[in-house]
Amino acid sequence: MGSLTFSGEGADSAANAVGDTAAGNIWDLWDGRNGVNSKMKESNATNNMFNYTFPSMVDGLALAASYVPAGSNDESDTAYSITYTGVEGLTASYGAGTNDSAAGTGSNADQSTIKLSYAYGPITVAYSDHEYDSNAANTDQDITSYKVSYTVSDAISISYAAETVDSENSSHIDAEYTRISASYTAGGMTISGNMSEMEDGTHSTATAGDEEYVGLGVSFAF
Repeated sequence: MGSLTFSGEGADSAANAVGDTAAGNIWDLWDGRNGVNSKMKESNATNNMFNYTFPSMVDGLALAASYVPAGSNDESDTAYSITYTGVEGLTASYGAGTNDSAAGTGSNADQSTIKLSYAYGPITVAYSDHEYDSNAANTDQDITSYKVSYTVSDAISISYAAETVDSENSSHIDAEYTRISASYTAGGMTISGNMSEMEDGTHSTATAGDEEYVGLGVSFAF
């Protein structure tokens, strides 16, 4: 019969659960310094919501849905997602939902995400397209993203990822994000590093929208 969950807080919509970009949400590294128009806009997920995972009906196919009841000043919201892994190396996901959490229909919005990933030998290629369409002026958004990963050996892996945030209220200047990552494993130790870059993150040519981020991590398994 599947699984039905009611969450008082902390839950996410079915669409948002598959809505991360192929690159891994590089935009989120900058903690809002890139402005509200570069933050991913999603379907509504709030307290007191229902999530339902459908029973397995076809091998490799997973279905989920969610529902947010209407409040005193908003409408109800629904979302669903479909994920298919029935072909070796392939993962395909599609999610769609609504964000009608404000009073009236003037700001009602629809969100959708499509994501594809295919692994062939040591190479994995991923692509995603995230769209947010609202009745409110200057709030539409489109985020396209891709990532290429290469496993050099059992010990070394590298990847390159990129995201483009096209915001309706952006003076026609897209925000661009890129990241280069690498990791090395020796025994129980893994060393990882990445270098990420934001260009025009404020959807303008202001220098405040250009930043770089460098990360280094070391982990041990005993």
